[in-house]
Amino acid sequence: MTETVTTSAVRARTASPVLSGPGLFTVLLAAALPLVDFFIVNVALPAIGADLATGESVLELVVAGYGVAYAVLLVLGGRLGDLFGRRRLFLGGMAAFGLTSLACGLAPGAWSLVAARVAQGASAAAMLPQVLATIQAATSGGRRARAMSLYGATAGLAMVAGQILGGVLVAADLAGTGWRAIFLVNVPVVLVGLVLAVRFVPETRSQHPEPVDVPGTVLLAVSLLTLLVPLTEGRAAGWPLWTWLSLAAFPLAAAAFYAVERRADRQGRTPLLPPSLFALASLRRGLVLMLPFSIGFSGFMFVIALALQQGAGLGPVQAGLALAPMAVAFLFVSLAGPRLIARYGTRVVTAGSVVQGVGVLLIVLAVWRDWPHLGFVSLLPGAAVAGAGQALQLPNVFRIVLSEVPAARAGVGSGVMVTTQQSALALGVATLGTLFLTLVPHHGMRDALVITLLVQLAGIALTGLLSLRLPRTDG
Repeated sequence: MTETVTTSAVRARTASPVLSGPGLFTVLLAAALPLVDFFIVNVALPAIGADLATGESVLELVVAGYGVAYAVLLVLGGRLGDLFGRRRLFLGGMAAFGLTSLACGLAPGAWSLVAARVAQGASAAAMLPQVLATIQAATSGGRRARAMSLYGATAGLAMVAGQILGGVLVAADLAGTGWRAIFLVNVPVVLVGLVLAVRFVPETRSQHPEPVDVPGTVLLAVSLLTLLVPLTEGRAAGWPLWTWLSLAAFPLAAAAFYAVERRADRQGRTPLLPPSLFALASLRRGLVLMLPFSIGFSGFMFVIALALQQGAGLGPVQAGLALAPMAVAFLFVSLAGPRLIARYGTRVVTAGSVVQGVGVLLIVLAVWRDWPHLGFVSLLPGAAVAGAGQALQLPNVFRIVLSEVPAARAGVGSGVMVTTQQSALALGVATLGTLFLTLVPHHGMRDALVITLLVQLAGIALTGLLSLRLPRTDG
């Protein structure tokens, strides 16, 4: 009898953690929050600027401060989850995200809002890597494939829905809060998420955790900062000398980072970003594809918000709802993703790039024909088709990238993927946003928007070509 009890106890301790349905809902809720908050401010920037009496350069920091802090700390967040327990980091990151959202909503001035946004990005970086790592460690087989598809669908939908929600909340002016509601709405959502997480999210951690790679962490932060900060702030600041010096330092910092990580990998230690992880073809090729896709996605969302409000004269609600067909199409098409991948393999991603390209072309035609009388009806065909194309790509690419990553490296793999995505999202706002705003004074709003959309179309074509190199199945 004693032997039976002992055996049962040992099995209970060594049994693999299982992510239940409510647990999956909880982590997906957490996955949506940081992406919603990246995009929710796009349509609120005019209201923030008017209320806080601040200029364009500071408003860009409201967007960039969050995105840069988020991108810089994501891989570190994944490593800390492997080391101290992913559930623990998830709960701490989510609680901090709620508190920093409250700080954003109560910010008395522009610079205090920027500081709160940086802290909010850091909190998101602690929380989000634990979502993917928990899915990788606590699911397997078909359940993991479905969970990853739902994660990808949640991420894509959150990016579009964030912009729509921002417009609705600003216009609703709940209890006189105006733009502050876009941040305050996070607080009750976080409270619900914390209650669910305590009950339903299992604890997982790496069986062989490594200490934090301090040199790698510092060099990655320097690399991303020297690239993202000048690109996001350069145009508004007039491209002073420091922006060019920073960009010149980027390749040096990136090369130093790679050398340090490669040496640590060869010595048998686990660096922050192991170069050996890129031996996995699915991860390497999927990350390369994710760059042009995410740059185009975020650049489009930022530029269309500016064009619809400042050029077409739409209010925040109309500007947000003009993209509703994109969100609806994304939702329904993404649900079919697992079946399509099972039947046709990764060529579904290639087909998605073609469909998205057609949608963007339809938007270009609508802008050329109807400007400045753009709105829901004129954008509906293009937005819906583009959303369907995005849904065939994003959820499936997430699955492909992590399909071969072992559970022991789930935190590292997740951090690498989300860092790539977030850096590309920040780059999209910086590059396509800068292109658009630079063209407006010389070519007018309509032509600037058309040219920017055509540049995005080139990125979509590149995504389609890169998708041909993906493994035919998702592992």
